[in-house]
Amino acid sequence: MQVDHHPLSTEFPQFKEIIHELKLGNAHFAKLFDEYDVTDKAVNRAENGKEHLGDVALEDLKKLRISLKDQLFHMLQSKPVA
Repeated sequence: MQVDHHPLSTEFPQFKEIIHELKLGNAHFAKLFDEYDVTDKAVNRAENGKEHLGDVALEDLKKLRISLKDQLFHMLQSKPVA
């Protein structure tokens, strides 16, 4: 079974423009965004059998992805609407 990739713009389509603005104008957001993207792709490769990870390593990656997603979501929510 193919497991889908979870890009942030798909997870939070209502924040698509704000994601773009923050990636360009907020270095901390951009760093977390890049880390989320790399982590999400690693989880996706492991879940689809393209890369072997042990159960503990995969769980740790998933926990990191959730933590990053939560941090990014809070930043998105606190961004004032222009």
